[in-house]
Amino acid sequence: MTSSAIEVLLVARRIANRAKDEGVLVEEKHPRATCEHLGAVLADSVLQAGLNYTTVVRPRVIAILKIHPNRHTISSLVSLIQNGGTGAFLNWRHHEKVRRFEELVSFLQRWGVEDVQDLYACLASDEFCNAVQSVSGIGPKTVDYMACLVGIDSVAVDRHVRTFAKVVGVDNDDYHFLRASFCYAADLLSLRRREFDAWLWRRASAPVQAQLALAV
Repeated sequence: MTSSAIEVLLVARRIANRAKDEGVLVEEKHPRATCEHLGAVLADSVLQAGLNYTTVVRPRVIAILKIHPNRHTISSLVSLIQNGGTGAFLNWRHHEKVRRFEELVSFLQRWGVEDVQDLYACLASDEFCNAVQSVSGIGPKTVDYMACLVGIDSVAVDRHVRTFAKVVGVDNDDYHFLRASFCYAADLLSLRRREFDAWLWRRASAPVQAQLALAV
């Protein structure tokens, strides 16, 4: 075992111990929903970076689920884009996120992704996870975030995760190191990784639990 692997395990134990002390094992469990609507998954993934989830992102995702129930495949999203409807679909005017959404849809089309099940299968592939980061603005956090949305066990290293890491005295802020450490901490706690990710979000966002209540 390499020293880096030992460091990951030691940090994972510290994270697990702190989470246990804060009640992660005794709190009422809130099963994290998965989403079968590909348009909503991609909109959520593109919009979430740098925005308030509860007040900005969630209302837009909910609106997509209600207003655009048929935009759940890549084919339907390609049609939407060709008709110039991306901004209205996202309810977003700034070109950066609109462009990112369109480029992500185009990338997924090239990879033969048509629905959430296809995306789930692709996200299990390291080759795909590396390749999708060629889309401008899509990094490892967004990849892990998408994985959580479709039901894959992962931890998206966001500011809440980084804050928790600092609380337990972790100095290494490398994304992959932190993801591995928090994933192994979930394993030590006998929790699903995506459930531990959700607990970290609830802890930071309490008492708001809007994301977990998303009716998808």
